Amino acid sequence: MDLSSSTLRFLSRLLAARRPERGTRWRRLSADRQALLVLAHLRCGHTYAQLAAGFKVGIATVYRYVAEAVEVLAVLAPDLAAAARTAARKTFVILDGTLLPIDRIAADRPYYSGKHRKHGMNVQLIADPFGRLLWASPALPGAVHDIKAARIHGIIDVLAEAGVPCWADKGYQGAGATVRVPYRGRWEKLSEGQRAANVSHAKIRALGEQAMATPKSWRLLRKLRCSTTRITDLVKAMLALHLATSS
Repeated sequence: MDLSSSTLRFLSRLLAARRPERGTRWRRLSADRQALLVLAHLRCGHTYAQLAAGFKVGIATVYRYVAEAVEVLAVLAPDLAAAARTAARKTFVILDGTLLPIDRIAADRPYYSGKHRKHGMNVQLIADPFGRLLWASPALPGAVHDIKAARIHGIIDVLAEAGVPCWADKGYQGAGATVRVPYRGRWEKLSEGQRAANVSHAKIRALGEQAMATPKSWRLLRKLRCSTTRITDLVKAMLALHLATSS
């Protein structure tokens, strides 16, 4: 598993502290083993059946262990207000959206992204100038465009109130406030100054590509087969683990 031992220790401590709160007197697995099971699911995408066989517990037990850990982690993820306070200490931030693919059929139109030509959930991400992930939004159906998602979450207003310049792509055209987007139009029809501005803009946004790829480094998020109502907490759990062990 391509995670540091500090990630395992961090989650293990959280789970060990949670057990007395729940009044649990006996568990099939220790907190360390439960943490390993959960990380194998989130990071490697192992199914409940695979984990049940590997850890010699029942599938229902795996489900409970994962659900418990996700709940513990999700509450630690920063909300947008907290992320804005962090962003206010940065020169600027980078805003972008990502589509988390889900297992749906053609009839599920609200989840179909025409841009990506697949079903998924739209998650908005904010990164700092060094490409470090600061915040991930709740998940919305994939048919929601990035600019609409940003408005639903209140990202534009919050960043404007904090006075934080924000670089974004053409999907956020018309956002206004502190959001800066490249000039639209065919390259040959742009003026020399507009071309230079777009090149500079692209270089700045490229710094955020590492942050935008962070969710996809968690293999479970590459093809979600769970209920769409659980995806927001899964994203929050990923964010909490990422921030806790990458600072």
